[in-house]
Amino acid sequence: MSALLSEVAAPTQNAMPETNRRSADFHPSIWGDHFLTYASDSLENEENLKQEVQELKEEVRRTLTSPVEKLSQKLNLIDEIQRLGVSYHFENDIKKAMQQLHMTLHNPNDHENDDDLYTVALQFRLLRQQGYRISCDKFTKFKESNGNFKESLISDARGMLSLYEATHLRVHGEAILDEALVFSATHLKSMATHLSSPLAAQVSHALKQPIHLGIQRLEARHYFSIYQEEPSHNKVLLTFAKLDFNLLQKMHQKEVSDIARWWKALNFSEKLPFIRDRVIECYFWILGVYFEPEYLLARRMLTKVIAMTSAIDDIYDVYGTFEEIELFTEAVDRWDISAIDQLPEYMKVCYRALLDVYYEMEEKLGEERSYRVRYAIEAMKNQVRGYFNEAKWFHKKHIPTMDEYMHVAVVTSGYSMLATTSLVGMGDIVTKDSFEWMFSYPKIVRASTVLSRLEDDMMSHKFEQKRGHVASAVECYMTQHGATEEETINEFRKQVTDAWKDINEECLLPTTVSMPILMRILNLSRVSEIVYKDEDNYTHPGIVLKNFVASLLIDPVPI
Repeated sequence: MSALLSEVAAPTQNAMPETNRRSADFHPSIWGDHFLTYASDSLENEENLKQEVQELKEEVRRTLTSPVEKLSQKLNLIDEIQRLGVSYHFENDIKKAMQQLHMTLHNPNDHENDDDLYTVALQFRLLRQQGYRISCDKFTKFKESNGNFKESLISDARGMLSLYEATHLRVHGEAILDEALVFSATHLKSMATHLSSPLAAQVSHALKQPIHLGIQRLEARHYFSIYQEEPSHNKVLLTFAKLDFNLLQKMHQKEVSDIARWWKALNFSEKLPFIRDRVIECYFWILGVYFEPEYLLARRMLTKVIAMTSAIDDIYDVYGTFEEIELFTEAVDRWDISAIDQLPEYMKVCYRALLDVYYEMEEKLGEERSYRVRYAIEAMKNQVRGYFNEAKWFHKKHIPTMDEYMHVAVVTSGYSMLATTSLVGMGDIVTKDSFEWMFSYPKIVRASTVLSRLEDDMMSHKFEQKRGHVASAVECYMTQHGATEEETINEFRKQVTDAWKDINEECLLPTTVSMPILMRILNLSRVSEIVYKDEDNYTHPGIVLKNFVASLLIDPVPI
């Protein structure tokens, strides 16, 4: 199908008469052709590395499955394995260990660590991460009779950090954890400059990026430098984690090179010069959704979909006239190559490329799983209809109410469509019921879309309003409630916090769908936290996202 793209002519003066169009003046790609080539190791080197990783992996597994004298030893090892980014190798072993640890909570004779804040908080966090509905009542013992947390805790930096990290897994109705977050964050900020390394670095990083809200691969990359400074670190585990990171990085480099070549062949930078050229950032986004080797096909599919979605978003937001985007919306609804004839030349390029992405999905999946692509297409149709609804508001200079806005804007956030499409390339764990559940707009999907939409709008609304854009959530809320920008941002931050509580709640057992499906939505939410932290790092990739991409896709970890 991709060969057909070369038949589409570049825009000509005849095909596109002079039209007054908006311009966003997006920064060009900061990567140029860097990722087009892939420097592969010799087969022998790669096989030797794989062999070494396998041997170290078995050594780590033996340590993980060996009995220990103290509960805290097992907790620490599991935490280290997870934070170093290699827990995907030991999912069943960790699941069994956590089942045993959960059982010890109900053993009246096993309370050796009940007064140790670090261990109580770590146990709470690890069990919540695993989906256990462990009660937060254990933290009441760390309070005075007047309801305040004990002053003696302030000198326990490790304990306070452990408590702070645990609070990010809270759900609605856990007031003690809301209080614990404020208490721990306040005191960690004041003590951060007085601590010695590596704890000082750990605290300052955690205050910017809590574990639960971070992208696992990025957090692992950061944690290597912290963990290796711990005097008691496990050398075998650290070496294994570093080698495994580099081995996976090689695989990801090959993938992103393939994606870069696909994007280059589309020639959007010349044919659609007004769009954000962000295919590498798109791959980074999807790497945050799943990095494991088993999801290679799923990553490839979802990266192409998010890249196409970004291009379509810019056509609707920046370049297309109202009449043109009406035609494009009708063409997407028809989802047939014959609909291309009604489109202006520049839109033909995009429309053909869009259909090609989904044709390729069908070819890769085969007839038995082709039903998945039908769900993905329907999700994309909803996405484009949402873009058109926003365009109508802009065309009419209409500022919707918050309810009216959010009804459409949670769709145009893209997260419902991406969550649906993330399942297409996954294994047998995904069924028709999984897609039906996704289309029922369950609470976790709703929370993820609200979170991503509000975070995006808070960071991008000023830039977008300057160039002419439909009113964002910020303008809608300010207009409807007569609020200041600061009041609006504070309200949205509360809503984002509530959305995270909903996401956490939906990941607790028993879950409606399997955990790997929920993890895609959780991970999408985490990427949103990273991309829209402090500014819109996708539209303006600058330093932050550039460094993140380099750490995952360019620079190997020094061994």
